[in-house]
Amino acid sequence: MQTYAYGYPRLGESREFKRLIEGYWQGKVSEADLRDGLSALEQYRLATYAQFVDAYPIGEMTMYDNMLDTAIMLGVYPIDPNDLDAYFALARGADALPMTKWFNTNYHYLVAHLDAQTAFRLHWNKPLQAFQQHGAGYPYLIGPYTFLRLSRGCAPDQLPTLLERLTPVYAEILNSLKQAGAAYVHIDEPAFALDAPDAEVNAICAAYQTLGQHAPILLMTYYDSVDFLPHLYDLPLAGVGLDLVQGKRNFETLAQHGFPRDKVLIAGVVDGRNVWKTDLRTAAERVRTLAQQTGATVWLANAAPLMHLPVTVQPESALDPALKERVAFAKERLQELRLLKTLLTDGETDAVRAWNAYQHATDHWRSPAVQQRVASLTPDDFERAAPYPERDRLQRERLNLPPFPTTTIGSFPQTPEVRQMRQAYRTGKITAEEYDAYIQSQIRGLIAFQEQIGLDVLVHGEFERTDMVEFFAEKMDGIAFTQQGWLLSYGTRVYRPPIIHGDVVRTAPMTVKETAYAQSLTQKPVKGMLTGPVTIIAWSYVREDIPVEQVAYQIALALQDEVRDLEEAGIPIIQIDEPAYREKAPLKRADWDAYFRWAAQAFKLAARAKPETQIHTHMCYSDFNTVLQYIDWMDADVITIEAARAKGEVISAFEHYNYTRQIGPGAFDVHTPAVPSVGSIEAVMTRAIRVFPKEQFWVNPDCGLKTRKWDEVIPALKHMVQAARNLRERQA
Repeated sequence: MQTYAYGYPRLGESREFKRLIEGYWQGKVSEADLRDGLSALEQYRLATYAQFVDAYPIGEMTMYDNMLDTAIMLGVYPIDPNDLDAYFALARGADALPMTKWFNTNYHYLVAHLDAQTAFRLHWNKPLQAFQQHGAGYPYLIGPYTFLRLSRGCAPDQLPTLLERLTPVYAEILNSLKQAGAAYVHIDEPAFALDAPDAEVNAICAAYQTLGQHAPILLMTYYDSVDFLPHLYDLPLAGVGLDLVQGKRNFETLAQHGFPRDKVLIAGVVDGRNVWKTDLRTAAERVRTLAQQTGATVWLANAAPLMHLPVTVQPESALDPALKERVAFAKERLQELRLLKTLLTDGETDAVRAWNAYQHATDHWRSPAVQQRVASLTPDDFERAAPYPERDRLQRERLNLPPFPTTTIGSFPQTPEVRQMRQAYRTGKITAEEYDAYIQSQIRGLIAFQEQIGLDVLVHGEFERTDMVEFFAEKMDGIAFTQQGWLLSYGTRVYRPPIIHGDVVRTAPMTVKETAYAQSLTQKPVKGMLTGPVTIIAWSYVREDIPVEQVAYQIALALQDEVRDLEEAGIPIIQIDEPAYREKAPLKRADWDAYFRWAAQAFKLAARAKPETQIHTHMCYSDFNTVLQYIDWMDADVITIEAARAKGEVISAFEHYNYTRQIGPGAFDVHTPAVPSVGSIEAVMTRAIRVFPKEQFWVNPDCGLKTRKWDEVIPALKHMVQAARNLRERQA
């Protein structure tokens, strides 16, 4: 029996990936040092694999994103991959590619744009270069179907034709790898877990009927089950990887249809997306059952890429010991695979017994009061006190805003000074009084700036906050935090997911002090800023001993308490951000109604404000065409959405849907340092007002401004305000 692992984090135990690339962008790291540093990091990754498992892929390392690398490889963007200026321009320049979520994870990838005339060719053989450099391991590729399915620009009925045209390019890559001596080629096809129409399944089978003849392929699927799994049985594949954690239906298919004995079944039995330790005895029993049912050769593997886990739990000295002994990060997942192999081949050893020696439940993580509050909820608790038209009238009377009101999404630049002061407070170098005084000085300056440039609805800037989930999670019982549990969100952007391990409750107001102080400085409305329950769940590791919707309702009730305190403090607008509302949706459409039902309910529970309080929400990176009815279910008064990178074309999703509430399509992209012109902002706005009545229209950036610099933010917001004024004049 063999162990196989893939997707090990590229970030590094000390965030070397982030430090190297951002150092290069800042001119502090030379190109030679960048390349040497990334090469050393890759050697560390491969050595870690080799320490624990029998086999693994090579070539997973990227300087920004593997979907971008694939687009360059295939000639969609035929730049010189060694030209770092050209490479990073595609990732973060003025004309950067759009960005969206990778399936239903919190990783973001860069989206290639294709059309019916796109010509594919082998422009860069990255897998061959990696194999020639590192040797041991199986060359890594993102599969052709996944690349096409996750690109944009072509109608769905064109995908089979594009796949047929792309197949010879992949065949050329596979030939080169086979000739170079690769024993197997690892091809990721997570899009196989999506709903696929028959025409696409037929095209997939035709493509792999060809590709399997050019090299031995390990075809890896994950994140859910594969509905057309038996279609893969007759293809010339060496092995198929299946997610047996999220992909519960895969078990049913294997029980009904078996598995071909001439292929390796790569059994994903170790969770790659959550942190709770694998029950080794249960996993071993599942593997034995699979082997008996199918008679196939079984390899043990992680069920999803390990990039969704922090690198290692070893440095987490501050975690509750009772919690620390229950969790496993990426390196520990490799250990689990080794222990699972030992259990299946040699029987229980002391190491195997020790791994699962902890007790599963502890009473001090549970709150009968919280459980009773959730159990007592009635249907009325999930609804606003008045319908939207009545709320709209009351809110307009209270706020008295101009047409096309301008605002921001919430956060402003987190300068090095802000981060240093926050760290000084956390480490006890300054007192709470000194820190509060500093935060208040930042808020005063920001309120004055916003008033000076003419914004209509202001924010306090969130200078006291780190990550939008981390800030709230740290203020609630039942949620733990790591010190070094960093994940990549996009590019070099990192965050630390909380671990929701017990019943969640708010013990004190979380945002009222700073928001109320900001409101005291101005006659203009200031928004309260909260992160919604679905996003807190989506960007956290969630307990598995109760249904996820129960966790969501616990968090929503904590946020509802915060909403009521903000209202008592005189805050007229409260924004509850839900950027993960769409992205957390299951991959299978058949599962959507059940998910969106509880997700919308959780939002409405949190947002149960007075009718005259205007509730905003923010979403980004969403395929809005498919979820508009579910957005309606949320019953928010105003929604702000990402639109700029797609040049406003996301608005087309709303053209055939009667969306009756207010909306702020993003006027400019905050994920690039490029400063938008007044004209470019007007172009996005002009496109949008063809769809939305002017009474419904807000003007705002795509997202928060935390990651930008002030010399980018100041002109961008001034241009946005001027564009709104121009629009008011034309629409008067």
